[in-house]
Amino acid sequence: MAVRIRMKKLGRKKRPFFRICAVDSRRPRDGRVLEELGTYDPMLPETDARAILKGERIDYWLNVGAQPSVNVKVLIKKYGTEGTHLEEQKAALERLKPKPRPVVAIQPDTPVEDEDQETEPEQSVAETAAAEPEE
Repeated sequence: MAVRIRMKKLGRKKRPFFRICAVDSRRPRDGRVLEELGTYDPMLPETDARAILKGERIDYWLNVGAQPSVNVKVLIKKYGTEGTHLEEQKAALERLKPKPRPVVAIQPDTPVEDEDQETEPEQSVAETAAAEPEE
């Protein structure tokens, strides 16, 4: 079986998304895959954050004879286990992480008291039973 590492197209119209997969070369582009090896999202604004690869698994498939497509070969060269853009990718992924929002506690200026509420503390059932004399 001739194995290729290539992109499988997903997404919707005007919004492409790709999975990088190990596929039998005789299968159609979006057909059954042997293993998913990463993702590529061309719509991300950060160029270096677009490709996320599983480096160990890609190395395994390359060692057993899988041939990458032209576009995947470029991505492996940049973002594989010994890629040339790994530091830039880490920095780009950090920039894309959502920033935590500060937690603001709202404190009322004056406490609101219920007029119907009794001001005396309620006694527990045990204290009430102990306070009442038995007949």
